Amino acid sequence: MYRYSRWGWQLKRRHSERKLLLGFPFCYSTPTPPENEKLASPGPPPIRVSITEMAGRGVFATRRIGSGDLIHTAKPLVSHPSLSSIHSVCYFCLRKLKPVTSSEDCNVRFCSQECEEQSKVFVAVERKADWSAYDDYCRTRGLKYPLLVKRLACMVVSGVASADCLDILQPASLSSEMISEMGEGFSLLQSAFMKAKARDECMAFLTEQWYINVLARFRINSFRIELAGGSYEDLHSLAAASVETEAAVGNAVYMLPSFYNHDCDPNVHIIWIDNVNARLKALREIEAGEELRICYIDASMDHDARQTILFQGFGFRCSCLRCSSGD
Repeated sequence: MYRYSRWGWQLKRRHSERKLLLGFPFCYSTPTPPENEKLASPGPPPIRVSITEMAGRGVFATRRIGSGDLIHTAKPLVSHPSLSSIHSVCYFCLRKLKPVTSSEDCNVRFCSQECEEQSKVFVAVERKADWSAYDDYCRTRGLKYPLLVKRLACMVVSGVASADCLDILQPASLSSEMISEMGEGFSLLQSAFMKAKARDECMAFLTEQWYINVLARFRINSFRIELAGGSYEDLHSLAAASVETEAAVGNAVYMLPSFYNHDCDPNVHIIWIDNVNARLKALREIEAGEELRICYIDASMDHDARQTILFQGFGFRCSCLRCSSGD
């Protein structure tokens, strides 16, 4: 039901962070939906973020939400394509692109002029550095979160993001061994910027502690982006999608979706239709005051497998109704 380690806050922080929640400008929208998709309401999403008794923050319905309703959408704070998809999806929105038929186009590509325009400032920073060593480090170790750190660092250097923009998100608990292993990634990231002769005043934020703190937040708040291919498939089938890394076109971190707690029998599902913009939809009727929850993993797995993956990946033992019954 809850992700204890992820949202197990200290009591002394609750008052200040409650004020942050009440005033934080969440990045969501409620666009006109397709004919076969209905909105939960025509205005702002019918939800609120509140502090729960045992799981830190949570998202609650402010009124009844119908089964199948689109609750809200969300744009990512940071996103990055997987290395295996980097030439087959838009470098900004991760929309799938037509295959390149010639070997001449080995650069990153965009699906539209709009995406290229929205990313040109931080992409210009990326292009000034040689990332081959950093990307090889990620590729040989099968790492994905350092790619998000690289993207955020370039966004901060370019001025389109602040170095502390993720501070409101809860970090994962890191062992001393994990922290030690992050040192190589930080050194490669810092070296790439130094070789590109980045100005010192722009790099003041880039410390090893910043790298570790950001990576800790990406580890527990990022979503694997699996596109539904432009069609509205059955939500329960999508909820049981494969958890293999190769199935994803990339990864992204969002603000409001990161506040949803886990349940192995969720009442909300997050899907991606044709790009990185997330859609939160109700899987069944939800009453006013009810907490909205999503499933972090493959819901079709058996009880023991779910418990193991949730504990190893998110640091908590699930006690939702389904797990409590041994299902």
